[in-house]
Amino acid sequence: PLGRAALLDNARWLGREPLLRFLGGAGGRLRMGTLLSRQSCQARLRSAEGMSLAEFLYPALQAYDFLHLHRHHGCRIQLGGHDQMGNIMSGYELVTKMTGAEVFGITVPLITSTTGDKLGKTAGNAVWLNREKTSPFELYQFFVRQQDNVVEKYLKLFTFLPLEEIAHIMEMHAKEPEKWGPQKRLAAEVTKLVHGREGLESAKRCTKALYYSSVEALEEMSDQELQELFRQATSAELMLEPGMTVLDMCRKANAIPDGPSGYRKITDGGVSINGNRVTNPETVLILGQHILKNGVSLLRVGKKNYYIIKWLQL
Repeated sequence: PLGRAALLDNARWLGREPLLRFLGGAGGRLRMGTLLSRQSCQARLRSAEGMSLAEFLYPALQAYDFLHLHRHHGCRIQLGGHDQMGNIMSGYELVTKMTGAEVFGITVPLITSTTGDKLGKTAGNAVWLNREKTSPFELYQFFVRQQDNVVEKYLKLFTFLPLEEIAHIMEMHAKEPEKWGPQKRLAAEVTKLVHGREGLESAKRCTKALYYSSVEALEEMSDQELQELFRQATSAELMLEPGMTVLDMCRKANAIPDGPSGYRKITDGGVSINGNRVTNPETVLILGQHILKNGVSLLRVGKKNYYIIKWLQL
């Protein structure tokens, strides 16, 4: 058994530690030369913004967290992304100097966005395990969109697939890259691990509905799945009025521009409803065709612009 995990708030001990006692204890054991030599510190000092005293002392506070957890909870290992190497080393040095105990630090590779930026709360692009923050569909899509140059590494990091199977997946990908086999397998394995088989099925339903215009998948979706889908595509809630046309719907949803150019967008074949192209702007909306039995319409304008219409009081 793995044992119990404890979630602690470091404000409980840092907030009660008098400044002078902290400086005389932990502060006296951490060397300025070592802190200043860290790559992260050097980069901040050379930047246009510089480095504040609060930022400089952050490694000391994190090091003290390690010391506190070691003393009170027997913690001997600190785990973090490889950008935390300097902070973890400060913790290692502080604990070993003040207690003489043997402790360890482990770093793991950072997962970055497709543009190479760090993922996180500060950047606003964090990927969460909590379904309320990142739905199974959003998690699935994040991994499906990974580039070829990282997908093999991610299969090894985030799944329990045997290395021989991963090698086979990559061999098949070299022959049929257009199928995005490794990305789909990675997305499926991670989503199933985090949200279970039901979460994976939900992600696949949302994917079929949004990207493959699957009417069947859209009609099968629960209210929760529809709301999760709303976060990914532009959505609108509309009242169905007698004689309402395709043009009316597109304009009320702000899916096409006003005037002749919006009208032509439809006549030129740029608009689909529930997977069916509509070229007559004056077509009157029909329940069961343009509006599905669950009161939803999937509108696509152009190749990539999706709108989910939720009809009220049908």
